[in-house]
Parts: sequence; structure tokens; C-alpha cells
Amino acid sequence: MTEHEKLKLVYTGSVLDANYLITILQENGIDAMLRDTLEESLKAGWVSGAQEDAGLVYVMEEDFEKASKIADDYKNSLK
Repeated sequence: MTEHEKLKLVYTGSVLDANYLITILQENGIDAMLRDTLEESLKAGWVSGAQEDAGLVYVMEEDFEKASKIADDYKNSLK
């Protein structure tokens, strides 16, 4: 199994919010990766998706439970 296969999606939202969540996760000892689907599509030569859901945050499978709780708390604070 590769490292990529061990990644799990923990959050979908704006890139700004996703970056802030990554900072919170890192403060809690969890490494996270951002995937910006809007930026990816622009580099490929077309625009796909919307800014509101372009930021995808991935964490390692073993951190998923703790990261999900943190992400849920963060999402609830945005309301």
C-alpha cells in the first residue's frame, strides 16, 4: 500500500477555511495536506468547480478520527 492510499478526506470547503483548518490540525499534532481543485483545473487549462468547495483537506488514516472531531468543531464554529 502506498502513502497516498492511506490518506483520508476530512474536510471540503473554501481554500481559505481549509488552510486555517490545517493550521489547527498541525497545532494538535496532525499532519494534513491541502488539495486545491480549482487551482489544479486552472493549471490544466480549464475551470472546474467552485471556490466554496475547492479546498480538500486530507489526513493520514491513523489520524482520521481525531482530525474529524477537530474538523467538525471548526465547521460548527463557522455557522
